[in-house]
Amino acid sequence: MRTTITIDDALLAEAKVIAARSGRTLNAVVEDALRVAIAQRRATAKRPRVILPTFSGGRLQPGVNLDSNSDLLDLMEETSG
Repeated sequence: MRTTITIDDALLAEAKVIAARSGRTLNAVVEDALRVAIAQRRATAKRPRVILPTFSGGRLQPGVNLDSNSDLLDLMEETSG
């Protein structure tokens, strides 16, 4: 099917370079780009929505230092076992 579209000059120039380097027509490069964009949109739309649990709570417990990985690890080990 024949149609007319307006494409940014820089984008068109880049597409022409890709076409020339790959030995394909500009039409083939544009069609492939559209197929990829549509496939990505479909894949994103099919992805189930992830609902992350949230917890209400108070403030940080006394003695918890979020700037120290080793302190946090020690605290987690104390509470788990």
